[in-house]
Formats: sequence, C-alpha cells, structure tokens
Amino acid sequence: MPILSKQRSFHLDGTVTPGFEKVADAFVHNFSSRGETGVACAVYVHGECVVDLWGGYADPKQDAKWRADTLVPVFSSTKGFAALAAADAHSKGFFSYDDLVATHWPEFSVHGKEHITIRQLLGHQAGLCRLDELDLRSFADLDTASAAPKLAAMIPAWKPGEAHGYHTWTIGWFISELIRRTDPQGRPLRVFFQEEIAAPLEAEFYIGLPASVPDSRLAKVKGFDSPLQLLLRLHEVPPSLLLAFANPRSLTSRSMVDPKRLVANNHFNHREMLSIEFPSGNGVGRVRDMAKIYGEFASGGSALKLSVHTLEELARPAIPPDKGWFDLVNRADLGYSLGFWKPIPERSFGTSRHAYGHPGAGGSFCFADPDKGVGYAYAMNQIGGYMDRNPRENALRRAVYACLRQ
Repeated sequence: MPILSKQRSFHLDGTVTPGFEKVADAFVHNFSSRGETGVACAVYVHGECVVDLWGGYADPKQDAKWRADTLVPVFSSTKGFAALAAADAHSKGFFSYDDLVATHWPEFSVHGKEHITIRQLLGHQAGLCRLDELDLRSFADLDTASAAPKLAAMIPAWKPGEAHGYHTWTIGWFISELIRRTDPQGRPLRVFFQEEIAAPLEAEFYIGLPASVPDSRLAKVKGFDSPLQLLLRLHEVPPSLLLAFANPRSLTSRSMVDPKRLVANNHFNHREMLSIEFPSGNGVGRVRDMAKIYGEFASGGSALKLSVHTLEELARPAIPPDKGWFDLVNRADLGYSLGFWKPIPERSFGTSRHAYGHPGAGGSFCFADPDKGVGYAYAMNQIGGYMDRNPRENALRRAVYACLRQ
C-alpha cells in the first residue's frame, strides 16, 4: 500500500504490504502526536520486505526531506552489525566462541585476562569497559587501528565472568581486532563487513563511511545543543543511570563519558567522525538495508551461507553471569550474548528469548527474530535519552507484532 501523506507539514513516504497497514498508521501517528522529525522503519519477514517507510526531514535546518536513499548514523546499534560480522567469521570457522581471547591475541594475556573467553568478552563480562584507561585525545584515537594496542593492556574492573557491565565504547574495537587477527586475509572490520555481508546482500551499511558517499545523502542527527534541551530530556534517562552519571568516579561515568567529549551526539554529523572505523558507534546506513541484513540472519542465512551451528548460537537465550542480570555500567537488568542485547523478562523484544539485536543512543533499534524470520530496523535523527524504550520506536514495534499475529 503506497503511503504518501502530510502531517504537520511532514512528508511521509514508503510502502507496506497488505496486512501491515497498522504499522503505517503508527508511523503517521508518531509525526502527528509524538514529535517525530525524521525517521525510517523497515521490516523483512522470511526475506520479503513488508514495511519500508520513511519521512520527515533528514536535515531540519536545511529543510532537506528524508528520501528513500537517506543514510543515518545509528550510534550503538552499530555494535549489533559488528556482532553480525563476528558471527559470520565464526560461521567461516575463524574461531570458536569458547576460545580464549589470548589464543588469537597473545598480547591480551596480561593483568588477569589470560582465561577470558571470546564468549565472556562479547557478553560484556570481561570488565574491560573503562574509557579513562585509553587516553583518547582526537577522533583518530577512536579508530580501531589506534585503539587496539591500548586494549590489550587494559585491567579488568571486576573478576571476568562474575558480573557484566556494558562495554559502551570498547566492545566494537574488541570485535574488530578479533576478526582482523583470525581472518586469514587479516582484514579490518570495515572491509570484512563490506566484502562478506554488505556486498553479497547488496546492502548499504558502513562502519567507516567511504568518501564516495556524498554529504547530501546523510541525515543530520540532533542531540542536546544546550543545557535547557538536556533538562527537557532528563525524564528519558533512568534515574539510576542519571545518579551514576552525576558521579565522575563511578564505573558508569568512567565507561561512558570521555573527557574530550569525542563521542558527543552532534559529532556524528562530521565526516571526520563517520569516516573512521569505530565499531561501537559510528555505523551509517540505509534503514531498509539494516532490516535486510538482520532479516538474512533471522531467516536462515542462505545468501551468506551461514552455518546452522552459528545461527543456533545466536538464538541461544542469554545466561546471566554469576552475580545476575544487573549491569554495573547501565545500572539496570540487561541480557547480553555474543555482542548483542538479548531479551530477558525485564527487557523483552521479538517473540522469545531467541531474538537478538541492539539499540542505539536516542532510540534506534535493529534486531532479528528467528522465530518469525523477522529483520527489523528503526532509526531516527532526533536523539533523546532513550535506549530500547523510545516510545516512537516501541509503537512501531508493537504494530509490527500485532500485524504478525493476525
């Protein structure tokens, strides 16, 4: 069903297949009643694109409309695509998730890290999350090639395996270095992802934006430009997380806040930030293709020739570390596995605990639901304090599953 309408002067476009009209209705409602400014949402089911919607402004300041080929930064949703690359490498036999990290990265084997497994590292259980250990001074320091030598020298913040805490900015580097060291061709993640996932699927998603992509295709994200804007959005941040941020010595602050504010939201509008390989946060892509990539994994991975064993690993429910689901950095109960967020009773998505994916700052979310063969992606340019509980994204997700139940 073609969608072409205006709500509050916003141009909305795209298509949904019969049976998914409720998603289009929720999409329109987000603009008319929830303050959406620019966004795209797409859903694949068993390899078929059933929802492909976009609308609003890619750059509100320039009155530039969101188009079918607009690319948007997705912040921490990038981690999910890095984890998909790791899964593809696992499928190719580069490593086992139960290998010791030090088996493939000998320099890693210091400061009590000798027995950390890849599964523990990708489950945020290694305690290697503190940014203040890395002395980051410029955007160039955020590139994997610059960060990797510092990662091996990190000291765990807790005994690995006992607890978990969101490795906010470090996990992507660890994934990239693991792939580079195990890939027989020694490819960095940005190259591996393009050659092994994006190209076979004819999908546009970049972890390191190439110069060939023009600025005119990029959505501009809007974060907190002033203290007043920050105050107006404080209700979007969980109180426990706010309290942790208020203490500069907390593990949360030391893991999430870099002193130079290199990872501030608005910096993701700069080519200098988008062009490096920063697999924890600077992924840029077309939302339709984000859903297509997750849909490939959700529906059997035939185009990528993914192994059944790898897909079974991805679908396995998360298992909490010894001290339970409480995340020492995010200050909430969360489930992690193999680089992804996983559903737990307190934070559910998809149909069951088999689903896997990752949210991003402000409320983007991409995931696979293998029970239903669903690849889902939502990304916007209005950044708030949400993670997975952005009410605009949640409304679309509920509509998708209401349609699937019909």
